[in-house]
Amino acid sequence: MVRPTASNVPSAHDEPHLSGRSGWLRAAVMGANDGILSTASLIAGVAAGSGDKAVILLAGLAGMVAGALSMAAGEYVSVSSQADVEKADVARERAELERNPEGELAELRAIYEERGLRPDLAAEVAEELTRHDALTAHLRDEIGLTDLSPPQPVQAALVSAATFAAGAAVPLGVAIVAPVSVLIFAVAVGTLAALGALGALGAQAGGAPRARAAFRVILWGALAMAATSAIGALVGQGL
Repeated sequence: MVRPTASNVPSAHDEPHLSGRSGWLRAAVMGANDGILSTASLIAGVAAGSGDKAVILLAGLAGMVAGALSMAAGEYVSVSSQADVEKADVARERAELERNPEGELAELRAIYEERGLRPDLAAEVAEELTRHDALTAHLRDEIGLTDLSPPQPVQAALVSAATFAAGAAVPLGVAIVAPVSVLIFAVAVGTLAALGALGALGAQAGGAPRARAAFRVILWGALAMAATSAIGALVGQGL
């Protein structure tokens, strides 16, 4: 009989958890999805109202550049704001620990009691964690800051811009090679295929059902392109 040892007992950290991917996965999928759908919808709308391929491609290219820059700016502002809030929370909690350590210890103990620990065990856990790293314990269990690595606004902005541009390149590339007579149809098919693949890929990376995710993005993509095409056709008829 083999007795369990430190070398053959699986560590709790060996079990993969896919929820840790949610931050970067959400940003990447959202950027690429927006790039594909907004650019495709813009191309479809302009193509429905104009048969000039140069105008259609110019609109698509302008949409790609403007969208990528807009995504970068929005992500930079969002992540910068998040970083400012987290820094303020850390400074506030550090000051409270210096000003009222006993009160903060009691607060931590109450948190563990509310989570189901016996009062004596909650007190022991709170005291041990306070001795080890009081600030980290309060940030994690009182405020909910589990990832103490500082947000990177510039990195987030660059990733958002890059993923948006990569997504936008799909319908724009289809529009470049497709004849004007079938351009809307070709862009729609290429876009829906790309959206479905992206939805399935994102779901697989996150451990979620792929078919449902793919169907969801395909449905909304089709509705968005249909709406912009209808608007483009109406505007084109009025010109």
